[in-house]
Amino acid sequence: MRVPKHVLILGGTTEARRLAAELAADPALRITSSLAGRVAEPRLPTGEVRIGGFGGPDGLAAWLREQRVDALIDATHPFAGTISRNAATAAAEVHVPLLALRRPSWVPVAGDSWHPVGSLDEAAAALPALGRRIFLTTGRQGLAAFAHLTDLFFLARSVDAPEAPMPPRTEVLLDRGPFTLEGERAVLREHRIDVLVTKDSGGAATAPKLAAARELGLPVVIVRRPPAPAGVPEVPDVAGAVAWVVRQA
Repeated sequence: MRVPKHVLILGGTTEARRLAAELAADPALRITSSLAGRVAEPRLPTGEVRIGGFGGPDGLAAWLREQRVDALIDATHPFAGTISRNAATAAAEVHVPLLALRRPSWVPVAGDSWHPVGSLDEAAAALPALGRRIFLTTGRQGLAAFAHLTDLFFLARSVDAPEAPMPPRTEVLLDRGPFTLEGERAVLREHRIDVLVTKDSGGAATAPKLAAARELGLPVVIVRRPPAPAGVPEVPDVAGAVAWVVRQA
């Protein structure tokens, strides 16, 4: 009896779920998706699912050996730098082929007023000169970088409730994408937002906020992505990842 090739997919992104669904349709493949466990009620992908960390690169390498993984795909969020580095280290140690499925960065178009920065701390430093009412869409774990900005109003959107510390004048908006252009317009107008802060996550699910900010002439402080591990092949979409898996199998 032929043993299915085991593919481990890292990440709870939209692309990771789509990839798992496509690959799980092939009986020659065993698909396991690994989720970090940072969201209380994650959208579960098709196939086997494990939730929680591996314990660093050594723990991931041990799991790859124990579970006889034949191919590893890093489909995590572009800002999940630690797991991407751990995946590169572990895959090299156990000689498992590794692919990064990474959605392309957003690109500014005519009418955009973007202010690229290298970190959340740099984003916080830029805000007082740009506006007073901030729409913060950088995730629930990054509010501490803005906690000292006591004179500014923040509308912080996240899937789960954010963690303290946070700015004293913060209103939390619990919501999950994908978002629509009409909905983003309404949020900006209702809360009288004059600055948008986001990370360059790429993809279509959260891009409407950029179009809404452009329409209203709002500045956008956008945090650049951390550098990806060197030497890891990348594809920009699910089709490219499926083709890579077929070649590996």
